[in-house]
Amino acid sequence: MIDALQFRDVGVEYRVEDRGRQVLDGVSFRIAKGEAYGLVGESGCGKSTAAFAALRYLPGNGRVNRGQILIDGQDIGALSQTDLRALRRLKVAMVYQDPGKSLNPSLTIGAQVAEVFELADVPRAQWPSRVEEVLAKVQISDPARVMTRYPHQLSGGMQQRVAIAMAIASNPQLLVLDEPTTGLDATVEAEVLDLIQHLRHQLSTAILFISHNLAVIARMCDRVGVLYAGRLVEEAPTAEIFASPRHPYTAGLLSCLPQAGRSKETPLATIPGFLPTPGEVPQGCIFAPRCPIAEDRCRTEDPGLQLRDGHASKCHFPDRAGALAPLAPTVAGSKPATPDPVLQIEALSKSFGQGPARQRVLRDVSLTLFKGETLGLVGESGSGKTTLARCILGLLQPDPGSSLHFDGAALAGTTAGRSRDQVKSIQIVFQNPDSALNRSHSVRRMLERTIGLLAGLTGAAREARVQDLTKGVRLTARHLSAMPRQLSGGLKQRVAIARAFASEPEVLICDEPTSALDVSVQAQILNLLAELQARTGVSYVLISHDLGVVRYLSDRIAVMYLGEIVEIGPAEAVFNGPHHPYTAALLSSTKGEEARVRLSGALPTTADLPKGCIFHSRCPQAVAGLCDTTPPPQIALAAGHVIRCHLPTDTLPRSG
Repeated sequence: MIDALQFRDVGVEYRVEDRGRQVLDGVSFRIAKGEAYGLVGESGCGKSTAAFAALRYLPGNGRVNRGQILIDGQDIGALSQTDLRALRRLKVAMVYQDPGKSLNPSLTIGAQVAEVFELADVPRAQWPSRVEEVLAKVQISDPARVMTRYPHQLSGGMQQRVAIAMAIASNPQLLVLDEPTTGLDATVEAEVLDLIQHLRHQLSTAILFISHNLAVIARMCDRVGVLYAGRLVEEAPTAEIFASPRHPYTAGLLSCLPQAGRSKETPLATIPGFLPTPGEVPQGCIFAPRCPIAEDRCRTEDPGLQLRDGHASKCHFPDRAGALAPLAPTVAGSKPATPDPVLQIEALSKSFGQGPARQRVLRDVSLTLFKGETLGLVGESGSGKTTLARCILGLLQPDPGSSLHFDGAALAGTTAGRSRDQVKSIQIVFQNPDSALNRSHSVRRMLERTIGLLAGLTGAAREARVQDLTKGVRLTARHLSAMPRQLSGGLKQRVAIARAFASEPEVLICDEPTSALDVSVQAQILNLLAELQARTGVSYVLISHDLGVVRYLSDRIAVMYLGEIVEIGPAEAVFNGPHHPYTAALLSSTKGEEARVRLSGALPTTADLPKGCIFHSRCPQAVAGLCDTTPPPQIALAAGHVIRCHLPTDTLPRSG
C-alpha cells in the first residue's frame, strides 16, 4: 500500500547571509494511510520545518537540498505549480497553531469555509449547505448562526474548530497539525482532540501531529518520531517510546514532565545545555554535549541507526537510556507560606457596558493570597481569570463596592490611585514574551529602564541590580546585549521574569507563563519560579490551562466558572476530591474519552447567566427544581477547602 506521506533521507537548509544553514539532516519516516504520527522535540529542532517541507510551504530562503518527500506516492519536489496546487487543494491540509492568525478577519466564517468548496469546483448553489454540513461535523452548534459571524466574535476553541472544518472540507488524505491545541483550555482541548480522532477514523485521514505537549502526543498518535537538532534520533510505537525510551534525549524530555505527587519542593529534571546552532556539525553524536551517559566514543563516532523490534534509535547505548534517573538541579528548599495575607479581595465585581447591555464578568469574588504562596487560578476561557488579574494589577477599575487590600492597606482600583510602592509591588509575566518585550531594546536596556522607573536606582546601584537579576534568572552577560529576536522562547521568558522581578515585587501574576514552551524549557522556567519564590518570598497568582503545571507549582487552587469561584482549597485536596462537579469535568479532560465527565452545551455568556447555580445548565449531577432555582451555599469540605454546591458531600465526585 502506498504511504500517505514519506520522507526519504530529507535535508532542508535555509540561506542566511549567503550561507546555507542545515536545519533538517537525513530525516526519514513514513505515515501510512489512516495513521497518526507524532513529531516531538524542543523548539528549534526542525518540527515545523518538516511540516512546511511536507507541503512545499518553505519560505523563499529555504529549500530541500537532499532526499525526497512523497505524498500518496508523488514526489512533491518534482510537481509543477499547477499539479502542486491541485494536490494541496484535494489531498492535503494544514491546521496552524494560532487560528486567529490563519482566519481572515474581514470575511465571515461562512465565506471563508465556502472558499474551500469553490477551489474544489463544487457548484455555488451547494456552498451554503456544504458549509453548514462541515461546521456541524466539527460539533459547532447552530452552524447557520456561526456562518454569519466574523472570527473575532468566536472563542479560541470555536476558531480552532472552524480551522479544522476548513482543513477537512476537502476530505484530505493527509492532515498536518502544528500545535493545534496550544492556548486552548483543558476542556476545549479535550473536545478538539476527540474531534480530530473521530474525523481521522471516519475519513481514514493520515495525520502528522506536531506538538510540545507529550501528553497529547501519547493520547493521539500511533507512532512517534523524536527530532533533535534536525535529526531523527528515535522512532517507535507510542506506548513503547513512552514506557521504554532508547535515546537519552527522549528520556530527558519525558523526565521534564511534572508528575502527580511532586510539588515545587522537588525540582523538575532538566536537560542541561543548549541546542547546537543551525548549520553546526559537531563531531560524533549530536547530543553528546548534553548527554548524561556520553563517553569518549560518543564524542568522536556518530552512532548509526539501531533498529530492534520496530524501535529505532541513534545511540551507542540504547539500553541505558530507559534507566536514566531524573537529572534534577539542586535548589534552595522552598520557603513555606506564612499565615500573613499579602493581598485580600472581598466582593470584587467587574461589569462592562451600560444599561441593558451591561454584563457582570466578575461577581462577588473573595479570596486571600498569603505571603510566599502560589495560588493557582483555573477555569475555561471566559471564566474571568484574566479579568480578575487585570483588576488586581489596576488595569481595570472594579465595580463600586469591591474591596482590595495590599499588606493591610487599601488598594485603589486603578494604578493612577495607587502609590509608587504598591504599583511596583504587583507585577505580571505574560504568556507571550514576544508581545511583552520591546523589540527595539536590548535586554540590558529593558532591565535598566524598569529598574530606573520602578526601583529608582541609577548608576552603580542600577548596574549591580542588572547583574543580580541576570544571574538570578540564569542568563549570562552576553545575553544583556542581545535583542529579543536573537533569543529563544525560553530565554525571552527568562528576560520577562527578570524584568518583573526588577522592582522586587511582593505579588507576581503569571499568566500562562509556559504554555508556548516545550517541555524542557517549561521545566527550567518552573524550577526558576520555584527557586525565586524560595529565595525572595514572593507570592504568585498562577493562571494556566495546564493542570499538571498548576498542580506542581500551586499551594492552593481556585476554580472559576462564569466569573465566580466555585471551589478553593489546598492543591492536593482540590485534585483528589471530593470536589465540585465542574472541577471534576476540568480534571477529567486529561483522561481518555471513556473516563471523561461530559458537560452539556457550551459555556453560557455573561449576558445570559443561568438562574440558581450558574453551573446547573451543564452539570451532569444537577437536581431539577433546586439547582436551577436557588443559588448554592458554601460548603466547607475540610479546613480551607470550600465549594459552592447543593449536592451532599458523599455524592461529590473524586479523582484521587
